[in-house]
Amino acid sequence: MKNLKRIGIIVATVFVICFAGFFWYVNDYYEGTEVAISALASDESVTVKEADGVIQFSPSQVVDETVGIIFYPGGKVDETAYAPLMRGLAESGYQVFLAEMPFNLAVFDSDAAEDIIAAHPEITNWYLAGHSLGGSMGAIFAEANSDKIKGLILLASYSTADLSESGLAVMSIHGSQDGVLNMEKLAEYQPMLPADFKEVIIDGGNHGQFGDYGHQEGDGQASLSAKDQQAMTISAITEFIQAH
Repeated sequence: MKNLKRIGIIVATVFVICFAGFFWYVNDYYEGTEVAISALASDESVTVKEADGVIQFSPSQVVDETVGIIFYPGGKVDETAYAPLMRGLAESGYQVFLAEMPFNLAVFDSDAAEDIIAAHPEITNWYLAGHSLGGSMGAIFAEANSDKIKGLILLASYSTADLSESGLAVMSIHGSQDGVLNMEKLAEYQPMLPADFKEVIIDGGNHGQFGDYGHQEGDGQASLSAKDQQAMTISAITEFIQAH
């Protein structure tokens, strides 16, 4: 009886330690800077609204009503950190939907795009984009739902899902100074992408400046500003969409 009680105490202790560790892990994340937060304000060019775990950026002048962009944030990065990038894409004339992830980890909701797509039947050409872990989880969704989206955009990310015969338009963007992205894995999993995928390397860009959340641990030092890196990213994405 004493042994059973002792085992019960040990199991309970291990559970508490694991729970505490998980709680600490998910609450240690990167938050959006003041620049990021300010990009959430609506103005005459972009209307921003939040509902049902999605932040929508709607342009006042839409260039193509059939196109929508869904974005998955990077791991342990608050979604608000990507507001400047999302706003820039909206200012280019596209409807943009920024998904909020449970515990700031897209691995817990890789199907977030499903509800967004279902809620907007007027949009027929969807592009799913994601940063780092968000891109990898987006690729998993893309593999299982290639009939629902037109393209995938990976920012400092790679796909472990086999998209080589998916028929999707795919673009991979990363910075030359990225110190977080595993370049060996990037090369290893490149065959998972369609043969005609487009690669863009931003000279001087790093991992974290696709968002606005400060310097990420282990990242390289960028030789250009976050604003410039994001502007180049927006240009690459809009050209990619227009080409398809």
